[in-house]
Amino acid sequence: MEGMLARLEELRARHRELDRTIEELETAGGDDIKVMGLKREKLRIKDRVAWLSAKLTPDIIA
Repeated sequence: MEGMLARLEELRARHRELDRTIEELETAGGDDIKVMGLKREKLRIKDRVAWLSAKLTPDIIA
């Protein structure tokens, strides 16, 4: 469980880092192909964060 929490925090940090990098590249008129690749990576990380969060959240039937 602690390993999953640590991994979740690592993924969130990487997601924030990618967000800043993408914003900087777009502002500076950076390479569109590179930006697209970074956005794809960011989306994969977002999906992984959602999956891990769901695994860590107990199922509560209301």
